Amino acid sequence: MRIVTWNVNSLKARLERVESWIRAVQPDVLCLQETKMTDEAFPHPAFEALGYESAHHGEGRWNGVAVISRVGLDDVRPGFADGRSDPDPDARILWATCDGVRVASCYVPNGREVDHDHYRYKLDWLGRLHDDVVANTDPASDRIVVVGDFNVAPDDRDVWSPAAFEGATHVTPAERDAIARLVGLGLVDVFRERFDQPGLHSWWDYRGGAFYKKQGMRIDLILASQPAAAALDFVLVDRNERKGEKPSDHAPVVADFVLG
Repeated sequence: MRIVTWNVNSLKARLERVESWIRAVQPDVLCLQETKMTDEAFPHPAFEALGYESAHHGEGRWNGVAVISRVGLDDVRPGFADGRSDPDPDARILWATCDGVRVASCYVPNGREVDHDHYRYKLDWLGRLHDDVVANTDPASDRIVVVGDFNVAPDDRDVWSPAAFEGATHVTPAERDAIARLVGLGLVDVFRERFDQPGLHSWWDYRGGAFYKKQGMRIDLILASQPAAAALDFVLVDRNERKGEKPSDHAPVVADFVLG
């Protein structure tokens, strides 16, 4: 099963690229983030024409997540089910079951600045994701794949220059601890499990030629429970999709699992 996560930074602006990429790469499950559209505007017919079902959780100009599947799309749930009564105010997480694999497409809050309310919201959001996984899945026995733009570089290997990010969001101990807590549940960062070297990024700023200078971050993650991670065949960042006309600032991350 080929599972992909991709922050498209506006699906309306990137739809033709996404359609072309699907035809070329043939993902089984494609999880999108930052669709930036309402549910009513989501282009279900475009994906149906390619042989895919799709589910979307959106709100308009900001955020928005989708799960697009050609292997089934069941038990779709937007938002958290973590036992709290306050719903997430943003459209940032969508769960679905695709051929027996429970998949979550996540767009973690950016955090903006360390002393900003949005940073506190980010940490709370990551805590809610942890609690949602605990309450509704069993990573020890279930096939769980939690993917998305986490807006956190898990360690210093995942940023082009740790010194350049000192004091900024995305690299703080609290954010990294939140990712470590997810890993502690039995979720495996499958890309980092396969590749341990620095300089392998999934996001590059549009400004200053960052992509060509290799000044990026690895913030787009695929976290798989052990029953899924044990079936990993390969994983890669499709850097070519960051090139060309009107790319997203994120590249797709592709993982193939050989699931019996």
